[in-house]
Amino acid sequence: MKTIAQFAIPYTQLLGADGEPTGELPAFTRDPEEVLRMYRAMTLVRTFDAKAVNLQRTGQLGTYAPCLGHEATHVGVGAAMRPEDVLAPVYREYGTQLWRGVTMREILIYWGGDERGSDFAGPRKDFAWCVPIATQTLHAAGAAMAFKIRGEKRCALAYVGDGGTSEGAFYEALNLAGARSLPAVFVIVNNGWAISVPVAAQTAAKTLAQKAVAAGMPGVQVDGNDVFAVRAVVGRALDEARAGAGPTLIEALTYRLSDHTTADDASRYRADNEVKEAWKIEPLIRIRRFLVNAGMWDAAKEQALLQHCARQVEAAVGE
Repeated sequence: MKTIAQFAIPYTQLLGADGEPTGELPAFTRDPEEVLRMYRAMTLVRTFDAKAVNLQRTGQLGTYAPCLGHEATHVGVGAAMRPEDVLAPVYREYGTQLWRGVTMREILIYWGGDERGSDFAGPRKDFAWCVPIATQTLHAAGAAMAFKIRGEKRCALAYVGDGGTSEGAFYEALNLAGARSLPAVFVIVNNGWAISVPVAAQTAAKTLAQKAVAAGMPGVQVDGNDVFAVRAVVGRALDEARAGAGPTLIEALTYRLSDHTTADDASRYRADNEVKEAWKIEPLIRIRRFLVNAGMWDAAKEQALLQHCARQVEAAVGE
């Protein structure tokens, strides 16, 4: 018997939970303004998310999908993309959308039940929110095929949750992208739970990234709580796709610190200790520690940022 092929799944982490670099950092981390921009964006989306949940609880908003704990993945992806790229989101990637020019008002309009919230003033070519699970991956593959046919140096990026990787549409999209070597990047946000179903109950695969193997594309893992690592890994995949090297599947490991939606009660199926441990390594703590250690941040700046974010969010609610 001989081995026909072997595969490996690389894992990237650039910042440890203590905010200390685990190795050499990419060039963009040496630009203080760029690092601060990412941290401010993560703080803004967390502030907005908390307000949106409160609006739903007081009957001022419909069912809402929180993004608490996903901020590093979402902002890292947004920072890696170019304006001419196309985003195919699921329904909670607010950090990426805000970075790309979607407004908080548009998000609130959508979750208030008005589809006009999907008519984005900023990224006109980005897809609207997609509630049917995994179908957005097919949208991204189709857009990427159009880019390739037209000879455009653009990429399509699709999000999918860990539960979405069990859907047929996900495999169809990967197969098409791999077979046609399309300029597409697929980002799995593995937050451990597909509503109440844990990853271990969904698949026997050791990683979700290895699902790329059958499609003939690279599959990689990244620490989804590390905004530097996410930006670096996604940026590299986008660059390779633009250069004609084909698609990449990226599994971002993070944790859903909130309920799945405001119609869910995660305490019925998750252990309190599991959530408590996840809070110790959540995304904002990590980058904040990096900023403090680098002498770029302090308590006064943090308080000023929180107040500024609160004013921005309240202004959007009042529009």
